[in-house]
Amino acid sequence: MKFKHLIYLSIAISFLSCSYNSEDDLTEEIIIEDFVTYNNNIKTIIDSNCIGCHSNPPVNGAPMSLTTYNDVKNAVENGDLIERISTTDASSLMPFGGPRLPQNLIDLVIQWEQEGLLEN
Repeated sequence: MKFKHLIYLSIAISFLSCSYNSEDDLTEEIIIEDFVTYNNNIKTIIDSNCIGCHSNPPVNGAPMSLTTYNDVKNAVENGDLIERISTTDASSLMPFGGPRLPQNLIDLVIQWEQEGLLEN
């Protein structure tokens, strides 16, 4: 009897822990009133999606750290950060092993580069 309750509890917890994000939530354009800056916009994207491997020191074969403004700026200017997050090629997709970043976040990083890679 306890086992039956454990199964019901497990099923209930799994349903309650699920979330639903519509495709519109993930692709909706993000409107920035001012310029896109690292501190206000980009740092959150990097911290949420990249730091797992691109920490200091990098782990899981990541070639560089992305923990500071200068690290990320250098990866955009001299690396292929935008190309790596924009690709649809599964063998070089970033974040590694995960789904591709939502297009609205990729567009924000591209806008940051186009506006001069501002820090603040």
